[in-house]
Amino acid sequence: MGHKIAVYGASGHTGRFVLAELEKRGFPALPFGRAQATADDPAALDRALTGADAVINTAGPFAVTGLPLLAAAERAGIPYVDVAAEIEANADTLARGASVPAVPAMAFFGGLADLLVTTAMGDWTTADSAHVAYGLSGWQPTAGTLTAGAVSHDRRAGQRVRFRDGALRYHSDSPPTLDWDFAGGRRPVIGEFSMADIVTIPSHLAIPAVTSYMSTSAAQGLSGGPERREPETFEVDVRVRRGDEERRLTATGRDIYAVSAPLAVEAVERLLTGRFKVTGVASAGAMFDAADFLASLSDVIQATDCS
Repeated sequence: MGHKIAVYGASGHTGRFVLAELEKRGFPALPFGRAQATADDPAALDRALTGADAVINTAGPFAVTGLPLLAAAERAGIPYVDVAAEIEANADTLARGASVPAVPAMAFFGGLADLLVTTAMGDWTTADSAHVAYGLSGWQPTAGTLTAGAVSHDRRAGQRVRFRDGALRYHSDSPPTLDWDFAGGRRPVIGEFSMADIVTIPSHLAIPAVTSYMSTSAAQGLSGGPERREPETFEVDVRVRRGDEERRLTATGRDIYAVSAPLAVEAVERLLTGRFKVTGVASAGAMFDAADFLASLSDVIQATDCS
């Protein structure tokens, strides 16, 4: 194809998956990281993006790297994609806007659920609520995930966050625990386990309440534990409700970090070939044809209509 893709954080866990996906698709990669350019050095970032046709940011915390690298992409006149799962960092990016096509949270958390909910909405223009339940077989977060989570925790002074009545609401309530009927069976989940979905989904869909849930076995991994060994399997169940009606879509697959790579690289490929809807910042569901995007990744993400 000839398009050269810069990858910031290329030596990290997700960055290595992105490099492999680029190679698989025939995209030459321009890998770089903090050793070549720190986020507070615009001149170094500009040098790193010289000759690039797009950039994928895989280096968190994105509260530190996101906006500086987006600004560098603007100066270079190239599309920007990141894999941020940090709620506040994604909100900052969406609020900032951009002069180039830019997609934050183009990963397992944020992007995938946005594509699923957008597809499930179909011809609905509004809904009362959206629910995103993550059924993970386990979760051993990478060091980068834990660091990014700590940054978000500090930014909100230890409070939890939910999306209600059309806005992010910060609170100190304890999260509820309940059972969720996944297509693969019932599992206990933690309610209001807010992920990037509470930013990406309502950024373009008229849904005043968005709630995420996490299987309790996976949530325990955030408190630390053994190093990551066997990749987890996942089942993401989204339910969109309007009055007495419900639309439901489920996605299954394996390895939440590995699957972020085809999500991000597919986004870049579509941005470089004119298959996008917004010149500026937009989440996955607003930027792309959501159903077509999911169908293109059927070898790694199996989406099923369970309505």
